[in-house]
Order: sequence, then C-alpha cells, then structure tokens
Amino acid sequence: MGSATDRPASPDAADRYRAGVLTYAQMGYWDPDYPPKDTDLLALFRITPQDGVDPVEAAAAVAGESSTATWTVVWTDRLTAADTYRAKAYKVEPVPNAPGEFFAYVAYDLDLFEPGSIANLTASIIGNVFGFKPLKALRLEDMRFPVAYVKTFDGPPTGIVVERERLDKFGRPLLGATIKPKLGLSGRNYGRVVYEALTGGLDFTKDDENINSQPFMHWRDRFLFCMEAVNHAAAATGELKGHYLNVTAATMEDMYERAEFAKELGSLIVMIDLVIGFTAIQSMSKWARRNDMILHLHRAGASTYTRQRSHGVSFRVIAKWMRLAGVDHIHAGTVVGKLEGDPNIVQGFYNILREPRNPVDLQRGIYFEQDWASLRKVMPVASGGIHAGQMHQLLTYLGEDVVLQFGGGTIGHPMGVQAGATANRVALEAMVLARNEGRDIWNEGPQILADAARHCLPLKAALDTWGEVTFDYASTDTPDFVPTATPA
Repeated sequence: MGSATDRPASPDAADRYRAGVLTYAQMGYWDPDYPPKDTDLLALFRITPQDGVDPVEAAAAVAGESSTATWTVVWTDRLTAADTYRAKAYKVEPVPNAPGEFFAYVAYDLDLFEPGSIANLTASIIGNVFGFKPLKALRLEDMRFPVAYVKTFDGPPTGIVVERERLDKFGRPLLGATIKPKLGLSGRNYGRVVYEALTGGLDFTKDDENINSQPFMHWRDRFLFCMEAVNHAAAATGELKGHYLNVTAATMEDMYERAEFAKELGSLIVMIDLVIGFTAIQSMSKWARRNDMILHLHRAGASTYTRQRSHGVSFRVIAKWMRLAGVDHIHAGTVVGKLEGDPNIVQGFYNILREPRNPVDLQRGIYFEQDWASLRKVMPVASGGIHAGQMHQLLTYLGEDVVLQFGGGTIGHPMGVQAGATANRVALEAMVLARNEGRDIWNEGPQILADAARHCLPLKAALDTWGEVTFDYASTDTPDFVPTATPA
C-alpha cells in the first residue's frame, strides 16, 4: 500500500485485469466521485491504518474485502458485472480530535445482499475485514439501509403501540426488575420473588441472561413457578403482569419447546439472548409473530463488539440490525446506571429504536438519515445499577416509551422485595405527575421524590439507602461531534 503522495495512478482497462497485484484503489474500490444511490447500503467505518498506510487505500481495502475483492487480480472478475458489485469507498475524513483515525464512507449495491437476512448482511460487512493486517483497528460506526432493503424484513412482531394496548398501560414508562441473585435460587423461591415484585407495583419481572436450565432450577420448574406468580399477582392487583421467560437454549428445537410451553402457560412475553446468533433471533421473531408474543432481547455479549471506541461495532448498528431482525425489547443503556453510556450516544440508540425516521444527528452519533418505512418500533430497556432516586434523570433522558428495570434497586430494598417495587412505582408516578403538571423535574426532581417519600415509607427507605449512589466514570464511547457555542 502506497502513501498519499506516491499512490499509483489508476490503470487503464487492459492493465486492470492483468495478473498480479494492484492496490485496492487501483482495482476500483475507491471512487471519490461516486454519488451514492438511494438503493445503496451505506456504511461508515472508523479506520486506524498501520503506520505508513495511506488512509484512502485503507478505505478502499475495507470496501474491497467487505465485498468482492481479494489480495490479487482474479480473471473471474471479467465474468461478472464487477463495476456494479464492487463496494466503493467514496469519502475519507479525519476523525475530529483523534489523530491517526479516519472516517471511511462505503457504498454497497443492494444486489450484494440476500433479502431479509441479518446473517448474510453481517457476513459481508463484518466478515474477514476486521482481521485485515494493514489496519490497527476498525470500527463500524453506522449504516444506512435503503427502504427497498428495509421492506424485506418483518421487524418487531409486536411493537410499542400494540404492546401498550395489550398491557393497557399508557402515559408512563413500564417498570421491571431482574431477579437476583441471577443464579442459585430454587424454582419456588424464584417464583416467590416474582410474585412480591409484581404485587408491589412492577409491570414485569425478568430472567437474567445466564439463567437457562441449570441443576439448581431446570427451565420447566422456573416457568411453572413464575407463571403461577404472574397469574396470582395479576389477580391481586387487577393489572396485567408479565415475566420474561428466557427460552435461550443450546438448539433451536430446545428454544421452540420452551417458547411453546411458555405460551401454553399463558405468558405474554418470552426472552432470548443476543448470543444465540442472528439467524436464531430472526427465527424466534417469526415464532413470536405467529403466536402473538412479545419478544425481549437481552444484549448479552454486545459489549464485546461495542465497548471500545476504536475497534468493533457500535451499538447503534446492532440496534439497527435488531430492529430489522424483529425484537420488541432490547437493552439500550441507562446513562446514569452502572453500565457504559454517554447521554448523547444513548439517546441516539433510543431514537434509532423508537423513531419512524432518523435524521442525521452527529451529536448523538447518527451519521446517516434512516427511513424505517413503517417498521414497528422497539421498546428500549434501561437496566443496570439504577434506583428510585434517579427517577427524574431517567425520565428526562429516556422519555416514557422505555422499560425501567431495577434489579438490585428492587430486590435489595431494606424492607424487602415488595417494598422495593412499591418505592419504584411511587417514585415513577410522582415524577410523571410532576412532569405532566409542567414542573421542571430535572431541577426539582430530588424535592419531588422527597415530598412523595413523606407519604411512602418504602420510597423513603429507598432514598435513604441509595439516594447518593452514582456511577461517575468516564464513558469510553463519546460523540465525535459536539455543538460549538457561538456568540449571540
């Protein structure tokens, strides 16, 4: 690979197909004059070339290795419509405040992808190219899918609107809790926690990502005890309740068996983990659509892709893939909890999941306009280190179409599980009421909670226990573009 100053000129048509080695730019994978078509898939990569590697050539290599190229000229290129099927890097820009890093924009012809297949899409876009030696690091920052491609996917089987109609719950975030400890409880004790949390005021409880069918609690026992708890809690409160029964298993046959049993027991929701793979996720989405079930996705394993800013795949891309693949819920960050999340970046994730169309919003990490072509909306789930004392922050940052999931913040309550759930429900309803009355909940939030706690001992105990708990660590994934203040 040559430098920017000694890059070879593009060969003529005859030399292009002579046996030997050409640069990727010479092979046609760099075209600065290419106007992306409405039907192209677009990708934005953050590339960190090795020392001495021209960023334009690195971008061309990414385009080539994620589409049709190999390391040498192949004569079979002449048997294809090579100019159409080659991906084209069409723009390279330095990343602000990140020396040695570049944004590379790549366009892919729609014909390169099988309709309705995330597995096929990802095999190209994040296939071999992330191990490419001339790159120190590579990150997929964003993608734009043409409407023609979006329409080949079914999307979420239920969606936010229908989910709220089924639950008959409107005008506020939904409340959940993950059962803790996540491993080790017997089926009977697990169901007891579910019952107490739901009768205390929660809408949902949840299996965690690694509770499947272990010796201390096989899946069938858990399902039976949990659904007994759900039904008793619904009868006691007069509200519809649910528990995310995790059907993740070793094979699709096992997952279908567990999902069918959940349906027989009357569950309105089942859960899967991201680690089951894209094909299995789409298969479970089709099952959920056929059976009128809400499909919850725990993003187990996502941070192995998303955590590092310079290498991997941004969660905004995974969120887009999962909206196409068809999940109803996905964990998308809390901003204020124990898990990674910059406020602007997390709001960008939520916008991708919930909006009918995403405009370019560089401050929130959205680099392409995306029309979702009436694909249903995904309910984001906020979980991980949140508690009742943060209710004003959560409502301000995340809005109301979200599941606020307090695990330790429910089950760790000093007065017990039911009191923990009550504290969360009272805090939420007090904050929603204050917002609806036009109050400034961001600044008045602590006082609103304190006033509500005067009439609710569980909330007072929650605030006394966790009111000062924060997780103030520098985010590893922050916006590259922020607003610049200008004189009035």
